[in-house]
Amino acid sequence: METQKIVPFTGYQKIVIFMMAMTQFTVILDFMVMSPLGDMLIKSLNMKPSSFGIAVSAYAFSAGISGLLTAGFADRFDRKKLLLFFYTGFIVGTFLCSLATSFEALVAARIITGLFGGVIGSISMAIITDLFSLQQRGRVMGFIQMGFGASQVLGIPIGLYIANQWGWESPFVMVAGVAVMIAILIVAVLKPLNKHLSLQHDRSAFKHLWHTVSKRNYRVGFAATAVLSIGGFMMMPFGSVFAVNNLHVSAKELPVLFMISGLSSLVIMPLIGRLSDKISKFRIFTVASVWTMIICVAYTNLSVTPFWIVIGLNILMMIGVMSRMVPSSALTSAIPEMADRGAFMSINASMQQIAGGIAAAIAGMIVVQQTKFSPIEHYDIIGYVVVAVSLISIGLMYRVDQLAKSKATATPQAVEEKEELVILEM
Repeated sequence: METQKIVPFTGYQKIVIFMMAMTQFTVILDFMVMSPLGDMLIKSLNMKPSSFGIAVSAYAFSAGISGLLTAGFADRFDRKKLLLFFYTGFIVGTFLCSLATSFEALVAARIITGLFGGVIGSISMAIITDLFSLQQRGRVMGFIQMGFGASQVLGIPIGLYIANQWGWESPFVMVAGVAVMIAILIVAVLKPLNKHLSLQHDRSAFKHLWHTVSKRNYRVGFAATAVLSIGGFMMMPFGSVFAVNNLHVSAKELPVLFMISGLSSLVIMPLIGRLSDKISKFRIFTVASVWTMIICVAYTNLSVTPFWIVIGLNILMMIGVMSRMVPSSALTSAIPEMADRGAFMSINASMQQIAGGIAAAIAGMIVVQQTKFSPIEHYDIIGYVVVAVSLISIGLMYRVDQLAKSKATATPQAVEEKEELVILEM
């Protein structure tokens, strides 16, 4: 089996990983908390499943549109300043969600949050790609994606607890408060990131956007991300609704379910990241995809189930989902050149968000709930759709893997990647 040498992190790199992981924690938590609050929101705001699907997809669609609109500008500014600008807007939008008193107001607030929050992930990815070599990115992605698990271990259970105590609005206030502290840390610690500005040759933002989209290899990466996101987002919006109404998980058991499944992802993410750097990112992605397909079909066909079995299946599902995210993110980051990274990551994030919005909207049209307290129907169909989409994503990720390998061997890029680490020593 082919192995590669592990490149260690510098002290500053470790600090950057922590800051990027925390920004991802707050952004992911803001999006993820909508799912466990789903049952509460549907009943509090008198929404139908289709309306809740719209509320979830509103964030995703606005985030996707924002990413496309800002992609041309992503490589024309210091990445630190760009990150702070959008993170501030995200904080404001999240707080506005807590003030919503109707379905329409909630959708409007989610749109505002998405316009700013949807770009943060792409900026973080550009920063990571600037400061870390390809040989390090599997581990970096493992730590960054831990924000997903941490949001379930800490954020979602705490959010559900305070939501039960003070109303569904309170988790959004919590997220905004934590994000303010992270923004202060970024201002104080993160160094300016403007090396890419000297490589910029496009005279206009629109030209740079078109220059990025027109590259065939880049479009392969965009397609792989979009298809992967459709499969990943379809089950998520109605996860808590299915658990409560179909599996008979109680309101007190729901935070425990999210906490345990999230804890499992915290354990598996660093291991998967290290394996991705040491063995084969595509091989791990393929195995994880097959694993996820099997668990999804089994889970979506459940009826009333003992709580310990529900926990076990959620852990297995989380392991599969997380084991796909780490290697796929690392492989996709290898495609763009340094001068295009900001635009590429913005467009890539847009594809992810728009695809996620489409998946949530489709899921809302597939599932049916006769009353607010009755089981949802046709959730099993979503499981079969996830299987079909996952098979397509394996094929597209194979193309991404081939592009990453050819780029590393056919150009001086491998040398350039190592030289980027010098930035951290300056």
